[in-house]
Amino acid sequence: MEEPKAFRIVPNSEDVMQRDPQFEVTWEDGDPENPRNWSVWYRSFIVAAMSFSTTIVVIYTTMYTSGIAGIQQTFDISSDIVVLLGLTTNLFGLAIGSVILSSLSEIYGRRLIYLVSVTLFALMILPVALAKNIEAVLISRFFGGFFGGAWIASAPGSVTDVTDDKYRALAISCWSLGTMNGPVLVKETYAPALLRQRTRRIQKETDDERWWCRYDHEETGFQIVKTNMIRPLRMAVLEPICVFWNLYVGVVYAVLFLCFVAYPIVFEELRGWSPGLAGLSYCGIGAGTAIAVSLEPLIRRIISMHPKNPVTGRPAPEAAVFAVCVGSVLIPIGEFWFAWTARPPVHWICPILAGLPFGLGNGLVFIYATNYLAGSYTVYAASSLAGNSIVRYGLAGVLPLAGNRMYHAMGAEWAGTMLALIEVVLIPIPFIFYRYGNRIRMRSPMIMKGI
Repeated sequence: MEEPKAFRIVPNSEDVMQRDPQFEVTWEDGDPENPRNWSVWYRSFIVAAMSFSTTIVVIYTTMYTSGIAGIQQTFDISSDIVVLLGLTTNLFGLAIGSVILSSLSEIYGRRLIYLVSVTLFALMILPVALAKNIEAVLISRFFGGFFGGAWIASAPGSVTDVTDDKYRALAISCWSLGTMNGPVLVKETYAPALLRQRTRRIQKETDDERWWCRYDHEETGFQIVKTNMIRPLRMAVLEPICVFWNLYVGVVYAVLFLCFVAYPIVFEELRGWSPGLAGLSYCGIGAGTAIAVSLEPLIRRIISMHPKNPVTGRPAPEAAVFAVCVGSVLIPIGEFWFAWTARPPVHWICPILAGLPFGLGNGLVFIYATNYLAGSYTVYAASSLAGNSIVRYGLAGVLPLAGNRMYHAMGAEWAGTMLALIEVVLIPIPFIFYRYGNRIRMRSPMIMKGI
């Protein structure tokens, strides 16, 4: 039989020992069906669509805090903690949805999961707007977060699917900066799913069941779901890279969410600003994040100066961790700055400017920590990021409940100082991975199996 032009023959491996290597379906050099070979404009569109969709989910999560006073008045609720549960349930939904939906995306492909999730996410917004009691708000926001979790964990995977390793950090930077309709227009990007589809097509065209790909499922349907659901949790507990990065990024993210509690206290209560005007105080953090994105060409140049892997010809994933090291120092600097300039008579511009190093540090940490996890785990990037989401949103969902009381009991100065000191204690984590990360990766069973 003449070999189809759309694929090539690859050597056999231990995992496919019983299969004929002549019938393996895989990508060919320059293959037009490979997502990384699609046109630049369409790959850019995918990144933009993922960015827009993710930002809608994040806005839905964080904008809730702006309406806390109105919710208390509408439903006659005196407890701040009860109202803040709307933030917590949404973040818990994001954490659980990230694990389940990202796992399903690695079974059925990303597009199907996006199509279902975008519809149900939009529908879950309506009950919140029309709710007659706080219970309806809490339940609806949980399920809204659950379906929004598809973008939190899988969108970076989609960005990685279509991006060359050299420009992954740039693509993730653009994804993180931008602002739900995008996934509906996006083709499937997950390479294993595409290769499985191609294998089924070739089997049908040739009437020959011997064609196969390395991503074919040999387990039953239930076993497949079970394996993919457990993988993010197993990675979060057993993979040293995931354990320490989840801890570090989780704490950084939780402190960021505490800002949504701290900023209204500082600018509305201590400085007497109106809620609308106080919302502008976040501009410092936003500007800092924008700076982190704009620095990507410079950071990419620095990354390229690191030693190259003789096999791939590219720097190791740890090269990107140097940006996280810089961010890990900037975050507590911004936190200390904000804490000790929070009260009058210090001019209001000082705490706002503190958001610059804080936002810059957070931007560098999120962009390049995501880049490192995606570069380390490749096709299972979504699973590694899903495990990260569990810790990240779990901490972010719980800590804000105590944030209000903490800032009132300790004062803005000492509450901020305590958070900054916690971040200082965790600074060694990125520095250790920058120096020894390659050795740690080489000892990872999952990475060494070539997943």
